[in-house]
Amino acid sequence: MERTVSEVARLAGISVRTLRHYDAIGLLPPGHVAPNGYRYYGRAELLRLQRILLLRELDVPLQAIGRILAQQDDEITALRDHREQLVQERRRLDAVIGSVDRTLESLSGDDSVGDDEFFAGLSAGRSRLQLDLTERFGPEVGASFEAAVRATDGWTREDYERMGDEGRRLLLRLSAARTRGVPPDSPEALELMELHYQGVYDLWQADATGYYRLGDVLVENADQRAMIATVDPDLPPWLSAAVKAYAVRKLGYR
Repeated sequence: MERTVSEVARLAGISVRTLRHYDAIGLLPPGHVAPNGYRYYGRAELLRLQRILLLRELDVPLQAIGRILAQQDDEITALRDHREQLVQERRRLDAVIGSVDRTLESLSGDDSVGDDEFFAGLSAGRSRLQLDLTERFGPEVGASFEAAVRATDGWTREDYERMGDEGRRLLLRLSAARTRGVPPDSPEALELMELHYQGVYDLWQADATGYYRLGDVLVENADQRAMIATVDPDLPPWLSAAVKAYAVRKLGYR
């Protein structure tokens, strides 16, 4: 049975525009196009769309999805590979959630988290963030982050908890602004973001480009997004936009 673009979009929970984009870039051509220009999709196209949407759930870029699908013709093998990727992602997120929970317990005054566990979680989180930064922006940014970490050598647990308390207070102020409907590029938001930028700069001397790119990290890096979301689940995208606005308006990013 063949289905129209609108039928496939409704079944898959995506827009007609998305399907047309997939067709335009060669990722999901229709089974055939009628003389009147209507596109029709059969079972093979629906199975391919299923694979595409599974990979998109894993944040795989469209260009990479095209390469993956070109190498896998067997639906069962492809789906098994996708399942394994999902399992690995679940394990990674479980580890992230555990790390965030332990940090929250510590910052809330829970003495059950020992110093060894506290610093182990801190080290693991830093390692994940450095790897993410290096993969996104290259070894130079990763090295810059490592230098920032070295600047905190000798800090005690109390130092980190004090820094965490200051960061949380700022996030609460930013959340209050967002809740009141303050646009992330407004003068009020940019004034608050001056505090955020100074907090970042104290540890990492980020230039306009580095700070702008940090906006993506805050929503795309699972650790960073989860940490911000503990204060306000809707804050990460707002803060990301505010970071980018500050980089453009105040730091001269182009």
